[in-house]
Amino acid sequence: MREKIELYAKRLKLSWIREHYHEIEADNNHDYLLKLFEREVQNREERKVNLLLNQAQLPKTGNQPFQWENIQIPQGINRDTILQGEFIHEKENLILYGNVGTGKTYLATLISLNAIHRFGSKVKFFTLASLANKLIEANQKGSLSRLIKQIEKLDLLVLDELGYIPLHKEGAELLFQVISMCYENKSLVITTNLQFGQWNHVFGDPILTEAVIDRLIHHSHLLVFSGESHRYKASLLQQ
Repeated sequence: MREKIELYAKRLKLSWIREHYHEIEADNNHDYLLKLFEREVQNREERKVNLLLNQAQLPKTGNQPFQWENIQIPQGINRDTILQGEFIHEKENLILYGNVGTGKTYLATLISLNAIHRFGSKVKFFTLASLANKLIEANQKGSLSRLIKQIEKLDLLVLDELGYIPLHKEGAELLFQVISMCYENKSLVITTNLQFGQWNHVFGDPILTEAVIDRLIHHSHLLVFSGESHRYKASLLQQ
């Protein structure tokens, strides 16, 4: 009997039930079945979230609460709608602008975590330079279309650290293709320490830079981080 139960559960891809059905206790058959299915669904949801987290490759974060005091939030969006990811459902963008260490990457990571845990969203986190290099490598190996298709399946693409490293011409052009593909199809979160007028230092071509900015700022919200570096303040406290 036990072998048949495990065989049928395996054929139906009920992995938790196959391994744990004998551990469930209940007063009647209905309660027993209900508990079985509840645990199977719970197990599948947990596996799905873990898979999405692994695929997202988010940076590690601490447990400290996020500090909103020095962030200017524009009209049409607020703290709750940012963290709840409503802009993702609307296929809008967030541009997080401010000095180094002011919490831009931390907020982008929190948004990503909430999107995964609450809605099962497909998220991918890159630094701008790492995605440019990945696109160049894929283009040279003839696998660019496959990488683009992977990005097309995302709900949210996070591009961190725009402004730290100037891009090669090929990388800038390939990134423009990705941003154009995302335009009005999925959401982007961009973190940057540069004003829009300085983005040419990254993309290297005024026309290309203007085209990138034009696509990003349409349907977007600009959050300005005006505080001091949290890392710098923390290092002073440790002295």
